[in-house]
Amino acid sequence: MPRKLTAGVRARPAPKEPQRPSALRLWLRRRKPMLRPAAKAAALLGLFGVAAMGVASLDPASKLSAIFDSASSGAAARAGALLVTEVRIEGARNTAPAMLREAIGVRAGDPVLAFAPQTAKERLESIAWIESAEVQRHLSGLVLVRLRERAPFAIWQNNGRFAIIDREGRTVATDRLDAFGPLPLVVGAGAEKTAAPLYDLLKRAPDLLARTQALVRIGERRWNLRLHSGTDVMLPEGHEDAALQRLAELQRQNQILDRPLQVVDLRLPDRLVLRGASAPEQPPAAARARTGRSG
Repeated sequence: MPRKLTAGVRARPAPKEPQRPSALRLWLRRRKPMLRPAAKAAALLGLFGVAAMGVASLDPASKLSAIFDSASSGAAARAGALLVTEVRIEGARNTAPAMLREAIGVRAGDPVLAFAPQTAKERLESIAWIESAEVQRHLSGLVLVRLRERAPFAIWQNNGRFAIIDREGRTVATDRLDAFGPLPLVVGAGAEKTAAPLYDLLKRAPDLLARTQALVRIGERRWNLRLHSGTDVMLPEGHEDAALQRLAELQRQNQILDRPLQVVDLRLPDRLVLRGASAPEQPPAAARARTGRSG
């Protein structure tokens, strides 16, 4: 017989039967291990998206590099992977190794993705010896640096100072001047930027070149040739080629440069002016007599 309920007392609800998981939950539960890598990939893609927003104003190549750097360098460094294993430098002959290391700014063991090749390239090209630089980083751990150095052309003397210059007149070194072999000597203000064309003309006349000690710039307008014999050859402004051909012909026919001359003036096309070397001073007669008695 059913029990009567007294006032104020509620009957307990009947226990619910356990519900079976839905088909969606069963599907997710079975695939949970496979979804973890996908979630990580999605997070990485999110980082790529955030990085892309900050570099929208860059050109396409720079944009891709910046996105890849910002999204990947931190994760790769934390994982202990993608480290620099070798820094290889090609084309360096005259640049000091310490300057190269400082300009490149990376060494073995550093994270590859934290290295900025463009920044290293700019620092390398600020070095006097280096005309151009190519810098590559490889995920294998190799940092490859290819250099094109300026070629030493001449020694420039000005106001008592000496420097090694290239053909364009850039100063590439101020010490170890004897370390680059025999180089032409150019003298005077402005000589460093204008000597190369005159030197090329002289190379067409090997006999004149062999006799020339220095190319001397006069008033930043014209040139003199100082010969090993002490003779000064005065060349006309803007007509050096014709004057050198004339001088070479005079040497072939008359051996003019074998004479004891102080000046050969070729500044006028229709006139040749020669000035003989001054004779050495003779000692006074009393001095000669004393010299003869002492001998």
